[in-house]
Amino acid sequence: MRQEYLHLQPRKKEQILSKKADFYTPYKGPAGGWGALKSTTKHWLKSKNAVRNIHSLLKTNQPHGFDCPGCAWGEKHDPAKIRFCENGAKAVNWEATSRKVDAAFMAKHSVSWLKTQSDYFLEYQGRLTEPMRYNRETDHYEAISWEQAYQYIGDTLKKQATPNNVAFYTSGRASNEAAFLYQLFARAYGTNNFPDCSNMCHEASGYALTSSIGSGKGTVKIDDFEHADAVFVFGQNPGTNHPRMLETLKEVVQRGAQLFNFNTLQERGLERFQNPQNPIEMLTNGSKPTNTGYFCPKIGGDMAVVRGIVKVLIDLEEAAQQNGEAIFDHDFIKEHTQGLDVYLEQVKQTPWQDIFDQSGLSKANITHAANVYAKANSVILTWAMGITQHHHSVATIHEMVNLMALRGNLGKPGAGVCPVRGHSNVQGDRTMGINECPPQEFLDSLETHFQFTPPQKHGFAVVDTIRAMRDGKVGVFIALGGNFAAATPDTKATEHAIQQCELTVQISTKLNRSHLVTGTEAIILPCLGRTDIDHQAKGQQKVTVEDSFSMIHASGGVLEPLSKEQKSEPAIIAGMAAATLGNFPIDWNETVSDYDIIREHIAAVVPGFKDFNQRILQDGGFYLGSSARERSWETPAGKAICHTHPLPDSILPKRAQDLLSDKTLIMQTLRSHDQYNTTIYGMNDRYRGIKGERKVVFINPADIQRLGFEEGQSVTLRSLWDDGVVRKVSGFKLVPYSIPAGNIAAYYPETNPLVPLDSYGEFSNTPTSKSIAIELETYEQESNGIGISAA
Repeated sequence: MRQEYLHLQPRKKEQILSKKADFYTPYKGPAGGWGALKSTTKHWLKSKNAVRNIHSLLKTNQPHGFDCPGCAWGEKHDPAKIRFCENGAKAVNWEATSRKVDAAFMAKHSVSWLKTQSDYFLEYQGRLTEPMRYNRETDHYEAISWEQAYQYIGDTLKKQATPNNVAFYTSGRASNEAAFLYQLFARAYGTNNFPDCSNMCHEASGYALTSSIGSGKGTVKIDDFEHADAVFVFGQNPGTNHPRMLETLKEVVQRGAQLFNFNTLQERGLERFQNPQNPIEMLTNGSKPTNTGYFCPKIGGDMAVVRGIVKVLIDLEEAAQQNGEAIFDHDFIKEHTQGLDVYLEQVKQTPWQDIFDQSGLSKANITHAANVYAKANSVILTWAMGITQHHHSVATIHEMVNLMALRGNLGKPGAGVCPVRGHSNVQGDRTMGINECPPQEFLDSLETHFQFTPPQKHGFAVVDTIRAMRDGKVGVFIALGGNFAAATPDTKATEHAIQQCELTVQISTKLNRSHLVTGTEAIILPCLGRTDIDHQAKGQQKVTVEDSFSMIHASGGVLEPLSKEQKSEPAIIAGMAAATLGNFPIDWNETVSDYDIIREHIAAVVPGFKDFNQRILQDGGFYLGSSARERSWETPAGKAICHTHPLPDSILPKRAQDLLSDKTLIMQTLRSHDQYNTTIYGMNDRYRGIKGERKVVFINPADIQRLGFEEGQSVTLRSLWDDGVVRKVSGFKLVPYSIPAGNIAAYYPETNPLVPLDSYGEFSNTPTSKSIAIELETYEQESNGIGISAA
């Protein structure tokens, strides 16, 4: 590559050239360890609430404490242990800050100016402390009373031509109690429009598992990891996304079990881990491995990997039968499965070359994994969003379930399927009825208990909601938490759609991008967080959450709220509902005076919650149960259904395939280590070696050379889609990384503008944020008045 620098003195030219590497230094340490302690301390001090936050951290995930507002990984019941990880500490300190965003702050800063600031800047400003309404004439938010806010929302909802003009969005941090009231409010109002964050992450898991084993949840409890002979981890980076899982993975390896990681990028947390709570490891700077095998398939190649493993198992089974033995669990297959013969025939017909091309792995790699699986009596297969955000995600998870069925690894100790959820209660929200396609049994139960007929027509999920707002079919958007504008795909199209609304309402703890992308009218309602004490008319309250292992446990804040104007999510929902529906179908204000009343309603409607108020009193909560774990298959056939799909010709939707060239790369979006979903805690990504920068592209060094670029060079990313819309983001620096050739990775939400709204998963409608066709272009910029071009 040739670089031209106009009118530069030699010394200045050298300074600019040296800057390209300043942001990237490969990380050589383990996950966790001293780096985690240093980071935790830094964020603790940055909270400006350091003394109180020590108390908060020690109460995180503890009995009689609060549930971490971060990930949904479960807890082993050891009250002596500190139960927060580095990223959990970031979440707690980020929430329990002393900084305020109030009307005085908003008077200083226009919405137009705030829009120009980074997502990190916005959320770093502090907690929202009073209700506010956007004044379009002045371009500022201004304080209003709670009564005025409720009245305006209620009046707007009551004048809609149809309840389906309103969409009720939910973030996975909402408690069970808030989620249940929210769905009751919306259904009593008359709609099933429930876009929620699960539509963008694990919808494929829910759909695939429900259609295979009769339940959309995993079949594993956390104690099963202590008994598994092998654990297969697909498409997840626990070091950043759920760090408490690293201790579990390390223990699996330490006791001599096999642990195979399949992940496109080489991630430090999947390699080795130093436990900050282990004095010997910390003093000796030692660490323990978190795998016995690490494989890097191409983006979207996991289905091909699993198909290859099954293809090897078929050969092993045929060889074993010649000796009167068996690899497959024929008793389980006969009694508990349907459709496996058809699937196995499909596998036999799949050419090995197709498997190699799509997976990127060799036959030796796949055979090694298959042999380990065949020798293990009990296997856990776990995955996250590296699996669920592709066009063929449902087919991939069906393939995984089929693999597990072959040896009866469903419904026995130490074995099972385990989708690892992101948000701390995204699974609980779905259990509580946050579902645009609710089961009929749930609607019937609501009707019996509350004596009204809920709407039967299915509502809008996320992608359909964006389309409906764009087309004028949804005019009111209410968000229970989250950051919809930043989290969703096709950012410009989404922002345009939101701006078509008559009213947008955001129930939030902190300022974020979604407060600045408004409808004609916009209201912000400040809510309590997990760390805050929740005072209601009948005393201090607790809420409950459900983790990835279907454990239900209580959570109670430990800090006095920063403002008397902050209200709990249940109280805010009750206020809006009362203003809209009066006392139908319940006395809303009386119900939120004591959350035991809400839980009594839940116990009457939702299966598995009998004696809810009594069961949450026990330390660690209670297990909700899993029918599939008990080998009771709630499918039409009464058995586990083994679905058959051909290996896709391409992991991309058809609408991108015809635009590909030899310059095309496949991109996946991901988080940095200083990030939780759209919340940016800082500008570093320690484990990937990035410092002070977010606009980076992780790319194979061979691709940098092949495409004529240089390490550290700034580029423009352009996505390929057949609708004629130009989707570009610019100024991203190339970082050489251990990733398969032809694949790249970059952070969201910065790259969400590249994800076409119409690029979504088959059956799941989840945006395909892990497989986007991209081409890189030379980026031209102006730097300090000096024109810089690259060719």
